[in-house]
Amino acid sequence: MDRDAVWKTIDDERLSLADLLDDLSPAEWETPSLCTGWRVRDVAAHLTLSHTGVLAGTVALVRARGGFDRMIRDSALRQARLPTDSYAPMLRAMAGSRRKAPVISDLEPLIDVLVHGQDMAIPLHRERAMPPAAAAAAADRVWPDLYPFRAARRLRGVRLRATDHEWSVGEGELVEGPISALLLLVTGRRAAAVGRLRGPGVALLA
Repeated sequence: MDRDAVWKTIDDERLSLADLLDDLSPAEWETPSLCTGWRVRDVAAHLTLSHTGVLAGTVALVRARGGFDRMIRDSALRQARLPTDSYAPMLRAMAGSRRKAPVISDLEPLIDVLVHGQDMAIPLHRERAMPPAAAAAAADRVWPDLYPFRAARRLRGVRLRATDHEWSVGEGELVEGPISALLLLVTGRRAAAVGRLRGPGVALLA
């Protein structure tokens, strides 16, 4: 995907996520997401922080005593104190902007909206389609060793092949399925992905 296509997809995903959030009940906001220890509310709050600038990011990192993962978690939990009707308008306000956190590529925001969209939708039993070309571009960015996923290390000994896109990586026993499920797998959502995958390598994923 070229840069314009990547950002068009990010915009589309943010707008459709905003529509999803508009429709949530109070109980659904509190539902555990696929991210361990995070509610749907926390994941939504995290997505609204994608425009965090250098100064705010530095302050958050200092507050987290230099721990990057702690900074991400703490920032999301602070943002999650906002009223739930805040998040959809915040996501819609991002559409059309290519602002992103320092240092990262254009593909990290794409990974965020695609994967975190599933982190919320799957536990809520909401169908959320993932564009195959965008999922493949995101999976290429994750593989082999994008922090914190380290996918090639975790999935050593298997070959991943998409059944709905010309995408494959790795060496070993075959694991195949939709690229959306493979993206969940390489980003550490094994339990959510494995039911949609097949092949002799699936038994090795545990």
